Formats: sequence, C-alpha cells, structure tokens
Amino acid sequence: MTAAPPIDALLEIMARLRTREGGCPWDLEQTFATVAPYTIEEAYEVADAIERGDLSDLKGELGDLLFQVVFHARMAEEAGAFAFNDVAQAAVDKMIRRHPHVFADAAARTSDEQVVAWEEIKAHERAARAAPAAGLLADVAVTLPALTRAAKLSARAARVGFVWPTMADIVTKLHEEVAELEAELDAGDKDKARAELGDVLFVCANIARALEIDPEEALRGANAKFVRRFSYIERRLADAGSAPDRSTLAEMDALWDAAKAAERSAA
Repeated sequence: MTAAPPIDALLEIMARLRTREGGCPWDLEQTFATVAPYTIEEAYEVADAIERGDLSDLKGELGDLLFQVVFHARMAEEAGAFAFNDVAQAAVDKMIRRHPHVFADAAARTSDEQVVAWEEIKAHERAARAAPAAGLLADVAVTLPALTRAAKLSARAARVGFVWPTMADIVTKLHEEVAELEAELDAGDKDKARAELGDVLFVCANIARALEIDPEEALRGANAKFVRRFSYIERRLADAGSAPDRSTLAEMDALWDAAKAAERSAA
C-alpha cells in the first residue's frame, strides 16, 4: 500500500485535530485571529534559521510555517470559504500572472526590470479589486512590523513622486526630526517625545528604502552586533571574577570598545 504524500498526510492530521469527536480541544478552540500570532512567530523563526545559516533548522521551521497555512486553510474550509488546494491554486495563478517573461511571450527581463514589472502587475491587481474610494496606501497591511510597513508606505508613495528627491534631503530631514526629539526630551514631554521618536524611525525607514535595504534586516544586524559585543563584556568580566551588575559603566564601556577593536582586527 502506497503511503499518502506528506502534504496529504498533513492535511489529514489537521482535519483530525479539528474533528469535534476525538479532536484536540486546543485546536478546536482556535480562530483565524488566535492563530495569526503563531503564524507571524513561525515566519520570524524561518527568518532566524536563514540568518543563522542552519539549513537543518530551516527545514523544520518551514514545516511549522506550512502547518500554519494548513491550519488557516482548514478553518476556511470549515467555514465554506476555500480549501488548501484553492490556496495553492491561487499561488500558481499569481506566479504565472506575475512572470509573463517566463510563462508567456513577454520579453526577457533583468532582475531589476522584473522587480519594477512585479510592482506594476501588483498595482494593476490592486486596482482591479479595490473599492473606488480605496487610497494608494489602503492595502499595506497594518500588522506588518512597523519598520517594514514604514518602508512599504514610503515606497508606495514614492511611486507617485511623493518622496524626498535625494539622499541628502532625507538625511537633512533626519537631523530635523532628531532636533525635534531632543527639544521634547528637554521639555520632559514623554507623549510628544514618543511621536517625535516615531518620526525619526520613519525617516530611517525612508533611508533604508532609498538604499534598497530591508530596515528589519539592518536592525537585526545591529541587534546581533549588540548581543555579540555584550557577550564579550560578560566573558571578560567573568574571566576577572566579576559580572556586569558588579561593574561600573566605565569598565563595561572600555570592554565594549575592546570588543569593537577585536572585531575590526578580525575583519
């Protein structure tokens, strides 16, 4: 007897988990809204495995992310909306539609040309399904990480010319926003400082967009750097029989500089 393909087995497992008689109580309680945070978490764990270059872990994390798709599709099927095969077919149709240079008779494209064409095709798709009153930014998902959404919002606006003309203009704006943040900090107004900090971060996202850098990736790199250098501080203090909570800021700052110097010499 031939075993079922793994995807069929996964679909069967999900159906069993959601069966009223003998299913899993936790799975039965879930809704699209309650599962969504887990879906986001699994996507981040995929990105983390990629960042670490761990292909074995990536295989498992991709499986976890696929299970999230299966979970949502199963709930939609129970609601009579669509099933997993409809999700897969939608992806097939979209990829064929967005790659006419591969699947149709459009001229061959460079990678940069494909990015531009992809966005143009997406814009036509949005126009076809959007309500007449929907604006240019209406379908940029509000649940995206805030820096990612800021970059996407500014990129969308840039396509119609609402953009700082040069990098120098963006940097000038950054300095203006930092000055406004400093003014609110001096005034001791936390609410206004929060708003100004948001403006600073939004301009930083614009810099990332202009440089064609993913701001989340850039920040993940900065986070990794901080962890690496602080771990160096902890190790050096431990070698001396000490720890961060028993050290002065000046001592830790000196070790931070030593960590930076070690990284430069190793580069």
